[in-house]
Amino acid sequence: MAQSSRYKLAFKRRREGKTDYRARLNLIGLDKSRLVVRITNQHTIAQIINVNVDGDETIVSAHSNELKKMGWLGSGKNTSAAYLTGFLVAKKALKAGIENAVLDIGLKSSTRGAKIFAVLKGAVDGGLNVPHNDVILPVDERIRGEHVAAYAESLSDEEVEKKFSQYIKNGLSPKDLPDHFESIKQKIEEGV
Repeated sequence: MAQSSRYKLAFKRRREGKTDYRARLNLIGLDKSRLVVRITNQHTIAQIINVNVDGDETIVSAHSNELKKMGWLGSGKNTSAAYLTGFLVAKKALKAGIENAVLDIGLKSSTRGAKIFAVLKGAVDGGLNVPHNDVILPVDERIRGEHVAAYAESLSDEEVEKKFSQYIKNGLSPKDLPDHFESIKQKIEEGV
């Protein structure tokens, strides 16, 4: 660590790699609600946050655990779950009277077709107005899990049981993932 009298210690959250204060300042300067997306090792989290003098205020939040309560049998962090979480937060935001937001991906790098942008597509399909370019969004087949179903079709039964053991343990055949996705999306549409 530097010892000079001119050395300025960075904020703790910057040192820990949790906050990019320059990007945060730019987002706060827009004076709009933020759609904050965070993807952990097991879950997808989407929140609508407003900035106040006293600190940030979470208006609406959706978590992939809520999908499991609705009957979702897949992983909480895959592309389908990310889309459904974005769809759920958009429905909740519209119910709370929020129609516009700006995407905040934090320190994640923006890679075309990433799960973060699946949340964005879910929010936009849910009715939330978020400025974006359609080029970055994942394709619909990937969001519905059709690539997983096609891959499972190409495997033998033993390989499916080995590679998709978590799906099978939860009671979901990977070949049925697109249909299961559509049923959960319909539940969100009806229930929120």
